[in-house]
Amino acid sequence: MRDAMPSLIGVRVAMGAKPSQIVRLVLRRGVVLTTCGIVLGVAGAFLVTWVLSAILYGISSTDLVTFLAVPLALAGVALTASWIPARRAASVDPLETLRCE
Repeated sequence: MRDAMPSLIGVRVAMGAKPSQIVRLVLRRGVVLTTCGIVLGVAGAFLVTWVLSAILYGISSTDLVTFLAVPLALAGVALTASWIPARRAASVDPLETLRCE
């Protein structure tokens, strides 16, 4: 299945979408994927620490600092990784995008 995002961006720009609207479109998609990944990852981490709690020494099995710092750091990286292509997509030429499709 091909990704429809490039043609969607080209159509929106051709119809007069502002660059800020295009940035929001791309960032929203990145935020949804990031949120799903963080929720699933934290849930999986809780399950794994529950199973491995017998071999953890010196820290609790649900260390609050780790369970807050790591998802926040990953969210920051993911948002930055979404923002860079979003800026590039906002400056795309609609005719060139539509012609490639």
